[in-house]
Amino acid sequence: MTQALAVIETIDKLGGIATLNQINQHIFEIEECAWKTKTPFASIRRIVQLTKGIYKIKPGLYALESHRNQLENDGIMVQNDKNKDSEEIKTFNHSYYQGLLLEIGKMRHLDTFVPNQDKNKRFIKTPLGKIRTLQSIPQYSYADLVDRSSTIDVIWFNEHKMPHSFYEIEHSTDIQNSLLKFNDLRDFSARMVIVADEKRYTEFSNKMNYAAFNALRENKRVAFLSYESLDKQYEQELQKQNMNFIL
Repeated sequence: MTQALAVIETIDKLGGIATLNQINQHIFEIEECAWKTKTPFASIRRIVQLTKGIYKIKPGLYALESHRNQLENDGIMVQNDKNKDSEEIKTFNHSYYQGLLLEIGKMRHLDTFVPNQDKNKRFIKTPLGKIRTLQSIPQYSYADLVDRSSTIDVIWFNEHKMPHSFYEIEHSTDIQNSLLKFNDLRDFSARMVIVADEKRYTEFSNKMNYAAFNALRENKRVAFLSYESLDKQYEQELQKQNMNFIL
């Protein structure tokens, strides 16, 4: 079996859609394919980009043309100018980027949490509740502060079960609501990040200039992370996982 056919078969077994990480994890289950190279993951990356019958949904996320109709019926589709404001894209983007953050957190050996109301939402085809490493939020502080943070889209926790990073994903909702949450949690030594389309940076910057958020702004407590940058960092994290030694 050729390497390209092995990649196609792997994606097919994963439901017709897969991240590079998922392909890398399962590709060697196909014993009929020989990978006579020291860099098989680089070969896989090239195959998904160049092989007919495989298309890119997002950076690092690929699907089979034979499954396109079913995937689109399930709300998983390539974003374009016509559908970018549809409910299907909003829902898919929100849970997809939650999933990416959970995956990156896990790669960095951090515990991860998403709100219980989101646990049945899917990162591609896997419920977020099965990806997060914590099924309940650690009681790291006073109950009212823990409750306040329990609705944040993604939280990374360190080995002491203290918050490492708070992430709010803003596709179309008001960024101010997330900043209000962050403001209430500003006494914790944790990173606070708004994740959104690059086009919303000006809105983020304007809201940060409100007097109510002086403490957040003056202490540079909140960062803005674009979808595009998150996609790239996910791919970079995947590449790190395949290296024998990292400087």
